[in-house]
Amino acid sequence: MAEFEEKVIMTPKSKTPTSTVLIVERKVIEAEPSDKIHVAGGDHTGIIINKEKVYENGVTEPCHAQLEFCVYLVSAVTGNHTREARALRFWFKPEVTQNECPHEAQAFFRELVSPQDFPKDYVGFIKKIIKLMQNKYHQLKLLEVELRQEGSGPPPPEANGDITTFIEDTVNQTFISEQKVLDMIENAYPNPLSVEDFVTAGKWSKTEVKDALESLEEKGLTRLMSDGVYVRQHSIDTQVVKQMPTLCSSRQPTIAVVTALYCEKQAVDAMMDNQETYVRYTTVGESNVYTLGTIGSHRVVTTKLPSVGRTREAMTAAGNTTTRLLGIFQKVDYVFLVGVGGGVPHYTDYSKHVRLGDVVVSTPASDLPDKYVYIFCEKAERNDKGGFDYEVKPYKPADYLLQDIALRLASTSASWSTYVNEGLDRLRGVPGRWEPPEQATDRLCVDVGGGAFIEVSHPAPQGETTRSARVHCAPVAGGRGVAGAGEARAAFAAHARALAYDCELDAVLDSVVGNCKDCFISIRGISDYRDGTRGKDWQPHAALAAAAVMKAIILALAPPTD
Repeated sequence: MAEFEEKVIMTPKSKTPTSTVLIVERKVIEAEPSDKIHVAGGDHTGIIINKEKVYENGVTEPCHAQLEFCVYLVSAVTGNHTREARALRFWFKPEVTQNECPHEAQAFFRELVSPQDFPKDYVGFIKKIIKLMQNKYHQLKLLEVELRQEGSGPPPPEANGDITTFIEDTVNQTFISEQKVLDMIENAYPNPLSVEDFVTAGKWSKTEVKDALESLEEKGLTRLMSDGVYVRQHSIDTQVVKQMPTLCSSRQPTIAVVTALYCEKQAVDAMMDNQETYVRYTTVGESNVYTLGTIGSHRVVTTKLPSVGRTREAMTAAGNTTTRLLGIFQKVDYVFLVGVGGGVPHYTDYSKHVRLGDVVVSTPASDLPDKYVYIFCEKAERNDKGGFDYEVKPYKPADYLLQDIALRLASTSASWSTYVNEGLDRLRGVPGRWEPPEQATDRLCVDVGGGAFIEVSHPAPQGETTRSARVHCAPVAGGRGVAGAGEARAAFAAHARALAYDCELDAVLDSVVGNCKDCFISIRGISDYRDGTRGKDWQPHAALAAAAVMKAIILALAPPTD
């Protein structure tokens, strides 16, 4: 029969006082209106509503894709919240391949919960499902919708999700805390900060700042320098130098590791033996920190960028720090960018789903001809077709040796999870929560506009009862215009095949490429669903996971020849 004779039919399947199950299916049928059937007309021609109370759809095969999410309904009368679980189970036409099913289901869900027109009531929700199925998703044969009320209570206090509105981090100007002062010192490290720097940035009084700094100094976390400036107390064996001492050839590192956050550097250093740290402080320009050590037979140097972001100063500092590092240590053959990032979740396909605590290693997309491993989006603009046009800077190494090792490593967790445990032992007593937080804190929330959001269940692995962290191989992306905002973020990730965003390290890669380093790789431990800068609870552990994967890759390299 002709395609245009297909109708979209909605039928109630079952109903209890707290739940409803509906079937929306595509069938070739001719139906006359009756007391049991409503045949829609006008704009809704082609839609039929069955009024039968109980219905068996006759489908026995398992669904091709499914997802669950929760909405928090607000009573207009009382203002009370009711938590409602909603499940969607998808069956597609036979011509849709097994790989395409989760992709189609994800696209359907994203359109259903689009903040532009998310239906805030039950009728509008069902109506949008029917219209999407009728007008766009013609390969979708049957959709089962389950709505289940699960009690009352306010929604969770924080939406950690990937489609939340992008808000710049700002310093809370109402009160000072030691943690805020310490965060500022750690972000600036190895650059020192004066009391005036804190007063200006935090809008705090000099007395408050001095009290906090003295308390941190007593705890051994900060250190007052002779110029009246404060720095993070890195470790007791740090050597302050005017310039780096000359290293003999046998001590020259062949691997350089660049980190951006203080906890990232701590995690990377925990993977090394025979450490010695040199800090070149300066009150004008950028200070630099270099920790030298060994991983197996390889000599490694690690550094921390003094700050990251899109200010001209931060970008210049990141590029200069990297260029100076590669200028001092000229035997470096491999450059690793190691730290935290924001994961790109997949709501229906476990194999493509990135969760907090996972690690994404920058490798080329297998289905794209352009073999970049990192892609920076400078601009994203809406086009006439409803999508986006992008202005990008792609980066690819001349030699994919590190990526080849990562692809082999991703198939087994044994080696790198061992290094996580070793790192936990070495970091015992070091401030920061290095153990993984509770899985319940890994919440996937979607902003649906108007200050409301829904919480989506993570897709579950087939036949597994417990879930361990995984390594994913895919491009890593950066760019503030796409990393934070929901629709643009998801669209660019799909366009670039990226599974993680970072806090914009393109200036570092410009320097790496400019210094003709043929082998480079970015390794991101997932600490949030944005760009890694929001997930404070998960940051230390995610940084440790990334450092462990780095160690596994380094140990798989052939030993140095000299």
